[in-house]
Amino acid sequence: MMAAIHAVVVRGGFAGVACAHRLSGAPRVRTTLLDRNGYHQFQPLLYQVATAELAAEDIKFDLANMFRRHENVEARTGEVVSVDPESKTVTLADGSTVEGDVLVLAGGAQPNFFHTRGAEQFALPLYSVDDAERVRVRVLQLLREAAAKPELVQDGVLTFVVVGAGPTGVETAGALAELVHDVTPHAHEHLAVAGTRVVLADLGHVVLPAFSEAAHSYAERQLRRRGVQVRLGAAVTEVAADHVSFADGTTIKTHLVVWGGGEMAAPLAGRSGLTQGAGGRIDVRPDLTVAGHPEVYAIGDLANIPYGDEPALPQLGSVAAQAGDWAARNILAELVGAGREAFHYRDKGIMAMIGRKAAVAEIGEHRHEMHGRLAFAAWLGVHAELLANTRAELKAFTTWAEEFYLRPHHRSAALLHPTTHEVPRMSL
Repeated sequence: MMAAIHAVVVRGGFAGVACAHRLSGAPRVRTTLLDRNGYHQFQPLLYQVATAELAAEDIKFDLANMFRRHENVEARTGEVVSVDPESKTVTLADGSTVEGDVLVLAGGAQPNFFHTRGAEQFALPLYSVDDAERVRVRVLQLLREAAAKPELVQDGVLTFVVVGAGPTGVETAGALAELVHDVTPHAHEHLAVAGTRVVLADLGHVVLPAFSEAAHSYAERQLRRRGVQVRLGAAVTEVAADHVSFADGTTIKTHLVVWGGGEMAAPLAGRSGLTQGAGGRIDVRPDLTVAGHPEVYAIGDLANIPYGDEPALPQLGSVAAQAGDWAARNILAELVGAGREAFHYRDKGIMAMIGRKAAVAEIGEHRHEMHGRLAFAAWLGVHAELLANTRAELKAFTTWAEEFYLRPHHRSAALLHPTTHEVPRMSL
């Protein structure tokens, strides 16, 4: 049986928060949760912030407030820039260090631009609240510019290109299409008719490639119904300030490229000195520890978690949350001398929102497929559970869902007014 221990958890995403929650209140455990922002961001709704459906504050949850009732958990704001797995010490951006008996690395992911020329400079990713706010500001700026000078439409001011036909790209493209056809007709009818375009481009040949063939067809049909131009088999070769180019020689004039074309491990993985595998993620053992470092765990999007015949589980919120909880259980088991167990993942399936009254879900290990209202209900249930891990108010989340999916809705044309800096917000 071990003496009292200090667990250092890096980053307050789904994995880190779940781990800290399981450790909270545990006797003989002191936990330090480090996050550069000091808040948990509910990533499944980033695209809603980007398209002015929600405000950034609606999906941010203060970590110190989240753990205020747990004296053994200290949530600190600080960016971890390097890790020493031997001494189990992390170094922060201000030069200070934090040493623990156990390290839990849950550093998350960053966009993978695949060395596409100009993408890192000009494309806007959608992996954080800051990213979502930048997209929203840019969208509303372009809508206002086009409202003031309709001739700019010919230069691509109202052409929005989304790269990547996975869930992030599909959800963003669908929401953008609904935004431009919801806001602009109320202020300038001709803009929606003559110039607004949303283009979804992907190197692959199907929409939502991780889903079934039926889901591919359903999602593409729903996107096209909303006015999204779907370009498949289209490799992006360059992103510039005013256009995007493809391998077939074609070019689209645009002043906004949203990048949902893939992700890789956050830079911390490369600074840890630990073995990295696919996507730059840290390879871990079945019990979520790093080989050769039994007191170092890697979880969430930072880790390649083997499971069954699969070399790594997908980078999903449910995987991250369950892995965080499991890592904490193993830490507590070691504390009482019970030994660690291999991670067992409860597969909840995959799902994506395409727009109002359009969603697709494949639930459970056997992938029972649902579309429309049933799929949205499944999406809501899974994400409500994730939200519950933050101890957020579920009633308001359900209210948002009802407003979003069931009731007629029009965003105000006031969004185009030059003095508007924030959209009406709903509190989760």
